[in-house]
Amino acid sequence: MTLDVFAKALPKAELHLHLAGAVKADTFLKLARKNGIALPPFGEVEELYRYDNLVDFLQIYDLVARSVVSADDFHLIAYEALAHVANAGGRYVEFFFSPQVHQDAGISYQTMFSAILKAMDDAETDFGLVSRLIPAINRELTIDRAFEFLDLVLPFRSDKVIGIGLDYDEEPFPPAPFKPVYDRAKKAGMRLTAHAGEGGPAANVSDALDLLSVERIDHGYRVMEDPALVRRCIDEDIAFTVCPSSTVILTHWRDLTAADHPIRTMLDAGLKLVVDTDDPPMLQTDLAKEYRLLAETMSLDRRTLADLALNSLDAAWLDDSTKRAWRASWSAEIDALLAKEASHGN
Repeated sequence: MTLDVFAKALPKAELHLHLAGAVKADTFLKLARKNGIALPPFGEVEELYRYDNLVDFLQIYDLVARSVVSADDFHLIAYEALAHVANAGGRYVEFFFSPQVHQDAGISYQTMFSAILKAMDDAETDFGLVSRLIPAINRELTIDRAFEFLDLVLPFRSDKVIGIGLDYDEEPFPPAPFKPVYDRAKKAGMRLTAHAGEGGPAANVSDALDLLSVERIDHGYRVMEDPALVRRCIDEDIAFTVCPSSTVILTHWRDLTAADHPIRTMLDAGLKLVVDTDDPPMLQTDLAKEYRLLAETMSLDRRTLADLALNSLDAAWLDDSTKRAWRASWSAEIDALLAKEASHGN
Protein backbone atom coordinates (compact mmCIF):
# COMPACT_ATOMS: atom_id res chain seq x y z
CA MET A 1 0.00 0.00 0.00
CA THR A 2 1.52 3.34 -0.99
CA LEU A 3 1.79 6.15 1.54
CA ASP A 4 -0.76 8.13 -0.52
CA VAL A 5 -3.31 5.33 -0.28
CA PHE A 6 -2.65 4.76 3.42
CA ALA A 7 -2.92 8.45 4.31
CA LYS A 8 -6.21 8.82 2.47
CA ALA A 9 -7.64 5.58 3.88
CA LEU A 10 -6.93 6.53 7.50
CA PRO A 11 -10.15 7.55 9.26
CA LYS A 12 -9.42 11.05 10.53
CA ALA A 13 -10.95 14.35 11.60
CA GLU A 14 -10.11 17.88 10.48
CA LEU A 15 -10.26 20.35 13.40
CA HIS A 16 -8.47 23.40 12.01
CA LEU A 17 -9.96 24.57 8.72
CA HIS A 18 -10.98 28.12 7.79
CA LEU A 19 -13.94 28.38 5.46
CA ALA A 20 -12.66 31.41 3.55
CA GLY A 21 -9.29 29.70 3.25
CA ALA A 22 -10.94 26.63 1.76
CA VAL A 23 -12.19 28.38 -1.39
CA LYS A 24 -10.71 26.95 -4.58
CA ALA A 25 -8.79 29.41 -6.76
CA ASP A 26 -11.17 29.09 -9.71
CA THR A 27 -14.17 29.54 -7.40
CA PHE A 28 -12.54 32.66 -5.94
CA LEU A 29 -12.05 34.08 -9.42
CA LYS A 30 -15.62 33.29 -10.41
CA LEU A 31 -17.11 34.87 -7.29
CA ALA A 32 -14.84 37.92 -7.43
CA ARG A 33 -15.88 38.65 -11.01
CA LYS A 34 -19.55 38.04 -10.23
CA ASN A 35 -19.51 40.30 -7.20
CA GLY A 36 -17.25 43.08 -8.50
CA ILE A 37 -14.19 42.48 -6.31
CA ALA A 38 -10.98 43.91 -7.82
CA LEU A 39 -8.11 41.41 -7.87
CA PRO A 40 -4.34 41.92 -8.05
CA PRO A 41 -2.70 41.23 -11.43
CA PHE A 42 -2.25 37.54 -12.25
CA GLY A 43 -1.58 35.21 -15.17
CA GLU A 44 -2.76 31.75 -14.22
CA VAL A 45 -5.51 31.68 -11.61
CA GLU A 46 -3.26 29.74 -9.22
CA GLU A 47 -1.02 32.83 -8.98
CA LEU A 48 -3.67 34.46 -6.81
CA TYR A 49 -2.67 32.02 -4.08
CA ARG A 50 1.04 32.79 -3.96
CA TYR A 51 2.49 34.51 -0.87
CA ASP A 52 5.26 33.81 1.60
CA ASN A 53 4.13 35.45 4.84
CA LEU A 54 1.01 35.72 6.98
CA VAL A 55 0.32 39.41 6.30
CA ASP A 56 0.29 38.96 2.51
CA PHE A 57 -1.76 35.80 2.91
CA LEU A 58 -4.37 37.62 5.03
CA GLN A 59 -4.73 40.30 2.35
CA ILE A 60 -5.75 37.64 -0.18
CA TYR A 61 -7.83 35.85 2.47
CA ASP A 62 -9.84 39.07 2.97
CA LEU A 63 -10.38 39.41 -0.78
CA VAL A 64 -11.67 35.83 -0.87
CA ALA A 65 -14.04 36.52 2.01
CA ARG A 66 -15.32 39.74 0.41
CA SER A 67 -16.06 37.82 -2.79
CA VAL A 68 -18.64 35.69 -0.99
CA VAL A 69 -21.89 37.66 -0.92
CA SER A 70 -25.10 35.72 -1.56
CA ALA A 71 -26.63 32.68 0.09
CA ASP A 72 -25.70 30.68 -3.03
CA ASP A 73 -22.09 31.83 -2.67
CA PHE A 74 -21.92 30.67 0.94
CA HIS A 75 -23.49 27.34 0.10
CA LEU A 76 -21.04 26.83 -2.77
CA ILE A 77 -17.88 27.51 -0.79
CA ALA A 78 -19.00 25.47 2.23
CA TYR A 79 -20.07 22.50 0.12
CA GLU A 80 -16.82 22.56 -1.90
CA ALA A 81 -14.74 22.83 1.29
CA LEU A 82 -16.48 19.84 2.85
CA ALA A 83 -16.18 17.83 -0.37
CA HIS A 84 -12.43 18.54 -0.31
CA VAL A 85 -12.17 17.11 3.21
CA ALA A 86 -14.22 14.04 2.30
CA ASN A 87 -12.13 13.42 -0.81
CA ALA A 88 -9.00 13.30 1.38
CA GLY A 89 -10.54 10.67 3.65
CA GLY A 90 -11.86 12.97 6.36
CA ARG A 91 -14.79 11.58 8.35
CA TYR A 92 -15.53 14.57 10.59
CA VAL A 93 -14.70 18.28 10.44
CA GLU A 94 -14.98 21.28 12.72
CA PHE A 95 -14.41 24.39 10.64
CA PHE A 96 -13.92 28.07 11.40
CA PHE A 97 -16.09 30.78 9.94
CA SER A 98 -15.34 34.52 10.29
CA PRO A 99 -18.70 36.29 9.97
CA GLN A 100 -17.52 39.82 10.68
CA VAL A 101 -15.74 40.38 7.38
CA HIS A 102 -19.02 39.52 5.61
CA GLN A 103 -21.13 41.50 8.08
CA ASP A 104 -19.02 44.59 7.37
CA ALA A 105 -19.99 44.20 3.71
CA GLY A 106 -23.67 44.39 4.69
CA ILE A 107 -24.52 40.68 4.60
CA SER A 108 -26.85 39.42 7.29
CA TYR A 109 -25.72 36.65 9.60
CA GLN A 110 -28.93 34.78 8.84
CA THR A 111 -28.00 34.69 5.14
CA MET A 112 -24.53 33.30 5.79
CA PHE A 113 -25.54 30.93 8.55
CA SER A 114 -28.52 29.31 6.82
CA ALA A 115 -26.59 28.67 3.61
CA ILE A 116 -23.61 27.17 5.43
CA LEU A 117 -25.82 24.87 7.48
CA LYS A 118 -27.62 23.74 4.32
CA ALA A 119 -24.22 22.90 2.77
CA MET A 120 -23.27 20.94 5.90
CA ASP A 121 -26.48 18.90 5.62
CA ASP A 122 -25.93 18.33 1.90
CA ALA A 123 -22.33 17.20 2.45
CA GLU A 124 -23.40 14.75 5.12
CA THR A 125 -26.03 13.32 2.75
CA ASP A 126 -23.68 13.16 -0.23
CA PHE A 127 -20.38 12.12 1.40
CA GLY A 128 -21.28 10.90 4.89
CA LEU A 129 -19.10 13.70 6.28
CA VAL A 130 -20.28 14.99 9.66
CA SER A 131 -19.40 18.64 10.26
CA ARG A 132 -19.67 21.30 12.93
CA LEU A 133 -19.22 25.06 12.77
CA ILE A 134 -16.95 27.24 14.93
CA PRO A 135 -17.58 30.96 14.38
CA ALA A 136 -14.30 32.82 15.01
CA ILE A 137 -13.53 36.29 16.32
CA ASN A 138 -11.35 38.56 14.22
CA ARG A 139 -8.81 39.53 16.91
CA GLU A 140 -7.73 42.59 14.87
CA LEU A 141 -11.05 44.29 15.66
CA THR A 142 -11.98 45.93 18.96
CA ILE A 143 -13.25 44.14 22.07
CA ASP A 144 -16.59 45.87 21.50
CA ARG A 145 -16.74 44.21 18.09
CA ALA A 146 -15.94 40.86 19.73
CA PHE A 147 -18.96 41.29 22.00
CA GLU A 148 -21.03 42.21 18.92
CA PHE A 149 -19.79 38.94 17.43
CA LEU A 150 -21.30 37.03 20.37
CA ASP A 151 -24.56 38.94 19.92
CA LEU A 152 -24.60 37.67 16.33
CA VAL A 153 -23.62 34.08 17.06
CA LEU A 154 -25.26 33.05 20.32
CA PRO A 155 -28.91 33.38 19.20
CA PHE A 156 -28.18 30.92 16.38
CA ARG A 157 -26.46 28.35 18.53
CA SER A 158 -27.43 24.75 17.73
CA ASP A 159 -25.91 21.30 17.94
CA LYS A 160 -24.03 22.18 14.74
CA VAL A 161 -22.58 25.43 16.11
CA ILE A 162 -20.43 24.13 18.89
CA GLY A 163 -17.89 26.74 19.90
CA ILE A 164 -15.94 29.89 19.15
CA GLY A 165 -12.40 30.56 17.98
CA LEU A 166 -9.98 33.48 17.82
CA ASP A 167 -8.04 34.05 14.61
CA TYR A 168 -6.34 36.59 12.28
CA ASP A 169 -2.93 38.12 13.09
CA GLU A 170 -1.91 37.00 16.57
CA GLU A 171 1.38 38.82 17.16
CA PRO A 172 0.00 42.37 17.67
CA PHE A 173 -3.27 41.09 19.17
CA PRO A 174 -2.66 38.71 22.11
CA PRO A 175 -5.47 36.63 23.60
CA ALA A 176 -5.60 38.13 27.11
CA PRO A 177 -7.92 41.09 26.33
CA PHE A 178 -10.58 38.68 25.06
CA LYS A 179 -11.12 37.10 28.49
CA PRO A 180 -14.52 38.76 29.15
CA VAL A 181 -15.75 37.69 25.70
CA TYR A 182 -14.68 34.11 26.32
CA ASP A 183 -16.19 34.18 29.82
CA ARG A 184 -19.55 35.08 28.32
CA ALA A 185 -19.26 32.43 25.60
CA LYS A 186 -18.34 29.77 28.16
CA LYS A 187 -21.32 30.74 30.32
CA ALA A 188 -23.51 30.30 27.24
CA GLY A 189 -22.23 26.73 26.84
CA MET A 190 -19.88 27.23 23.88
CA ARG A 191 -16.72 25.13 23.48
CA LEU A 192 -13.56 27.25 23.32
CA THR A 193 -10.37 27.31 21.27
CA ALA A 194 -7.97 30.02 20.08
CA HIS A 195 -5.04 30.58 17.76
CA ALA A 196 -2.07 31.11 20.08
CA GLY A 197 1.67 30.62 19.96
CA GLU A 198 1.96 30.84 16.18
CA GLY A 199 3.07 34.46 15.74
CA GLY A 200 3.00 35.29 19.43
CA PRO A 201 5.07 33.97 22.36
CA ALA A 202 4.52 30.94 24.56
CA ALA A 203 2.87 33.26 27.08
CA ASN A 204 -0.05 33.54 24.64
CA VAL A 205 -0.59 29.79 24.97
CA SER A 206 -0.70 29.97 28.76
CA ASP A 207 -2.98 33.02 28.61
CA ALA A 208 -5.32 31.20 26.24
CA LEU A 209 -5.48 28.32 28.73
CA ASP A 210 -5.68 30.36 31.93
CA LEU A 211 -7.63 33.45 30.88
CA LEU A 212 -9.75 32.22 27.97
CA SER A 213 -10.23 28.70 29.39
CA VAL A 214 -9.69 27.14 25.97
CA GLU A 215 -9.87 23.37 25.61
CA ARG A 216 -7.35 23.11 22.81
CA ILE A 217 -4.78 25.34 21.09
CA ASP A 218 -4.66 26.15 17.37
CA HIS A 219 -1.05 26.08 16.12
CA GLY A 220 0.74 26.70 19.44
CA TYR A 221 4.24 26.12 18.04
CA ARG A 222 6.00 28.51 20.40
CA VAL A 223 4.86 26.50 23.41
CA MET A 224 8.26 24.82 23.01
CA GLU A 225 9.93 27.99 24.35
CA ASP A 226 8.56 27.17 27.82
CA PRO A 227 9.44 23.67 29.07
CA ALA A 228 7.22 24.01 32.15
CA LEU A 229 4.27 24.89 29.94
CA VAL A 230 5.02 21.91 27.70
CA ARG A 231 4.92 19.63 30.74
CA ARG A 232 1.66 21.19 31.88
CA CYS A 233 0.05 20.70 28.46
CA ILE A 234 1.13 17.06 28.45
CA ASP A 235 -0.23 16.53 31.97
CA GLU A 236 -3.54 18.21 31.07
CA ASP A 237 -3.80 16.42 27.70
CA ILE A 238 -4.13 19.68 25.77
CA ALA A 239 -4.44 19.09 22.02
CA PHE A 240 -2.62 21.28 19.49
CA THR A 241 -4.01 21.55 15.95
CA VAL A 242 -0.85 21.77 13.84
CA CYS A 243 -0.77 22.57 10.13
CA PRO A 244 2.45 21.48 8.38
CA SER A 245 2.07 23.24 5.02
CA SER A 246 0.97 26.40 6.77
CA THR A 247 4.23 26.54 8.71
CA VAL A 248 6.25 26.14 5.52
CA ILE A 249 4.46 28.95 3.67
CA LEU A 250 3.32 31.39 6.38
CA THR A 251 5.91 31.18 9.18
CA HIS A 252 9.69 31.26 9.52
CA TRP A 253 9.72 27.48 10.18
CA ARG A 254 10.19 26.63 6.51
CA ASP A 255 12.00 23.29 6.72
CA LEU A 256 9.88 20.36 7.92
CA THR A 257 12.96 18.13 7.87
CA ALA A 258 14.77 20.30 10.44
CA ALA A 259 15.34 18.69 13.83
CA ASP A 260 14.18 21.91 15.52
CA HIS A 261 10.98 22.36 13.51
CA PRO A 262 8.31 22.88 16.21
CA ILE A 263 6.03 20.12 14.96
CA ARG A 264 8.96 17.72 15.23
CA THR A 265 9.92 18.92 18.72
CA MET A 266 6.29 18.98 19.89
CA LEU A 267 5.86 15.40 18.71
CA ASP A 268 9.10 14.29 20.33
CA ALA A 269 8.12 15.99 23.60
CA GLY A 270 4.91 13.97 23.78
CA LEU A 271 2.37 16.73 23.19
CA LYS A 272 -0.98 15.67 21.73
CA LEU A 273 -0.92 16.80 18.10
CA VAL A 274 -3.77 16.85 15.59
CA VAL A 275 -2.80 17.17 11.92
CA ASP A 276 -4.84 19.76 10.00
CA THR A 277 -4.81 21.82 6.83
CA ASP A 278 -5.62 25.41 7.94
CA ASP A 279 -6.49 26.79 4.46
CA PRO A 280 -6.14 23.87 2.05
CA PRO A 281 -6.62 25.30 -1.48
CA MET A 282 -4.81 28.50 -0.50
CA LEU A 283 -1.87 26.34 0.66
CA GLN A 284 -2.16 23.75 -2.15
CA THR A 285 -2.89 20.87 0.20
CA ASP A 286 -5.49 18.50 1.61
CA LEU A 287 -5.79 16.46 4.79
CA ALA A 288 -4.22 13.28 3.39
CA LYS A 289 -1.34 15.29 1.94
CA GLU A 290 -0.58 16.80 5.38
CA TYR A 291 -0.23 13.31 6.87
CA ARG A 292 1.91 12.21 3.95
CA LEU A 293 4.06 15.34 4.24
CA LEU A 294 4.82 14.67 7.89
CA ALA A 295 5.58 11.02 7.19
CA GLU A 296 8.00 11.92 4.41
CA THR A 297 9.78 14.85 6.08
CA MET A 298 9.88 13.52 9.65
CA SER A 299 10.26 9.79 8.92
CA LEU A 300 7.03 8.88 10.72
CA ASP A 301 5.91 5.28 10.46
CA ARG A 302 2.35 4.16 9.72
CA ARG A 303 1.59 3.48 13.40
CA THR A 304 2.49 7.06 14.30
CA LEU A 305 0.25 8.36 11.52
CA ALA A 306 -2.54 6.16 12.87
CA ASP A 307 -2.02 7.53 16.38
CA LEU A 308 -2.23 11.06 15.02
CA ALA A 309 -5.51 10.18 13.29
CA LEU A 310 -6.91 8.87 16.59
CA ASN A 311 -5.74 12.08 18.29
CA SER A 312 -7.99 13.99 15.91
CA LEU A 313 -10.98 12.06 17.19
CA ASP A 314 -9.94 12.35 20.84
CA ALA A 315 -9.69 16.14 20.49
CA ALA A 316 -12.98 16.53 18.61
CA TRP A 317 -15.95 18.18 20.29
CA LEU A 318 -18.24 15.17 19.96
CA ASP A 319 -20.41 13.73 22.69
CA ASP A 320 -18.82 10.92 24.67
CA SER A 321 -21.01 8.11 23.36
CA THR A 322 -20.40 9.06 19.72
CA LYS A 323 -16.69 9.40 20.38
CA ARG A 324 -16.51 5.96 22.03
CA ALA A 325 -18.41 4.32 19.17
CA TRP A 326 -16.31 6.03 16.50
CA ARG A 327 -13.08 5.26 18.29
CA ALA A 328 -13.93 1.57 18.32
CA SER A 329 -14.77 1.54 14.61
CA TRP A 330 -11.83 3.76 13.61
CA SER A 331 -9.43 1.60 15.64
CA ALA A 332 -10.73 -1.51 13.92
CA GLU A 333 -10.24 0.11 10.50
CA ILE A 334 -6.75 1.23 11.44
CA ASP A 335 -5.81 -2.22 12.74
CA ALA A 336 -6.98 -3.71 9.46
CA LEU A 337 -4.95 -1.18 7.47
CA LEU A 338 -1.84 -1.87 9.52
CA ALA A 339 -2.35 -5.64 9.24
CA LYS A 340 -2.70 -5.34 5.48
CA GLU A 341 0.45 -3.26 5.40
CA ALA A 342 2.32 -5.81 7.50
CA SER A 343 1.18 -8.73 5.33
CA HIS A 344 2.39 -6.92 2.20
CA GLY A 345 5.68 -6.23 3.93
CA ASN A 346 6.11 -9.94 4.54
